[in-house]
Amino acid sequence: MRETSRGRARRGIACLALALCAGQPRVTHAQGAYPIPPDFAVPADSLIPVGPLGDAIRRGRGIVTATRDSLPGHVGNRLVCTNCHREAGTKASSGSWVGSYASFPQYNARAGRVIRIEDRINECLRRSLNGKPLADTSRAMTDIVAYMAFLSSGTPHGVRPLWVVYQKLAARPGDAARGDTIYAAQCARCHGPRGEGSAIAPPAWGPQSFAIGAGMSRLNTIAAFIRWNMPFDRPASLDDQQAYDVASFILTHSRPDTPGKERDWPNGDPPGDAAYPTLAGRKGAASAH
Repeated sequence: MRETSRGRARRGIACLALALCAGQPRVTHAQGAYPIPPDFAVPADSLIPVGPLGDAIRRGRGIVTATRDSLPGHVGNRLVCTNCHREAGTKASSGSWVGSYASFPQYNARAGRVIRIEDRINECLRRSLNGKPLADTSRAMTDIVAYMAFLSSGTPHGVRPLWVVYQKLAARPGDAARGDTIYAAQCARCHGPRGEGSAIAPPAWGPQSFAIGAGMSRLNTIAAFIRWNMPFDRPASLDDQQAYDVASFILTHSRPDTPGKERDWPNGDPPGDAAYPTLAGRKGAASAH
């Protein structure tokens, strides 16, 4: 399936991902680029096979780069998959899908069980895109899985590459007041002064942004994303503290709820930066006193 010029344009807009882009970032020193691992390699498009499988791979890539247009009944906000997983999931610094398929099935602490890649995709739809899950046997799900499997070509099964999660920073508190200043100077041009988003960047908060149950609602996760990927035109130019400050400011604002989130981390092991209390977490804390 040949990608049209309109599709390429849409994909370019979609890949701007929480682009905290505007003007010259106020930094105290040069920060350096994301340290791409030497074994990171994106399979070339020339390796996509001819025929039905290749068609599915290309359709899957189209879905993740234009998710709302492709799955209007399954997306409840103005985000697409590649807002967080940039360049169609091939950018090392933004939770790349390269090699991710090979790491499933895997244990997921938030779910408290072993999950399949289909489960993980549906959790992204339900949480990050504030939408509804796909049927496992649907063509859309099969296409997305086919694309992710293609990106794992050559990755041994059972291996979870380091780049499939955002490279974490040393945890620290953020200053939302400082973050407000940084946001106004550098982010509002793309994301809007009220976080409402624009034609080139998704909403940073509010009813059309990611839901509270999304991984991006965790301070350490969103700070790492900002640190290595933003501003869009000068990625990795903010230092660790500035990234935490902007992240803290963004997370002070409201966003859609995630029904059932209180049942997350059922084994009582929520991370320290979990954005909401859980039933098992509260029980664990109560029993410790």
